[in-house]
Amino acid sequence: MGIIVLIIALLLACADQLIKLLAVEHLQGKGIVTVINKLLYLNYAENRGAAFSMLANHRWIFIVFTFIAIGALIYVVFSKKIKNKLFLASAAMIIGGGIGNLIDRIRLGYVVDYIYWSFFKPVCNFADYCITFGTALLMIYIIFYTDTLNDHKEHMPDTGEVQKTDDKSNDTGTSVDDKDNSTSNEEV
Repeated sequence: MGIIVLIIALLLACADQLIKLLAVEHLQGKGIVTVINKLLYLNYAENRGAAFSMLANHRWIFIVFTFIAIGALIYVVFSKKIKNKLFLASAAMIIGGGIGNLIDRIRLGYVVDYIYWSFFKPVCNFADYCITFGTALLMIYIIFYTDTLNDHKEHMPDTGEVQKTDDKSNDTGTSVDDKDNSTSNEEV
């Protein structure tokens, strides 16, 4: 599955680079181009920082961070052998978007942006959306499809509260449901 994630990531990065090439050729110097009036516009921009142009002109920080993040995610994909499709899709999107913007930073010294929404002022690009949606999917995977939160609860100090178990059995091996039924039968 790791190879498939990398192939999809590379396809996303290639798509990003192709779209950016078209943006440079057809949008640079043209100003804002309306796609859907009062909603979606195209506007060529050179982003020398991170999201919203934060930390402008610190490209080496972003290059190093991106290499580390992509490397860590690739390591998790191959070493943990997670087969959940939501995780794999999120990993492919984050890796692909990261590679797309990394190529720009190394080759140009800035990231080419071109997508401008009327309700979201910063100009972004396809790679940014891959990273954003991939991260959202990864958060959904972590919250709903891993045992990270359950593992944390199991290691909590004993508070004296009774904890439910999956098999509905207590220390004596008697089912909780059986114990409740026998108590109610004895009372009658």
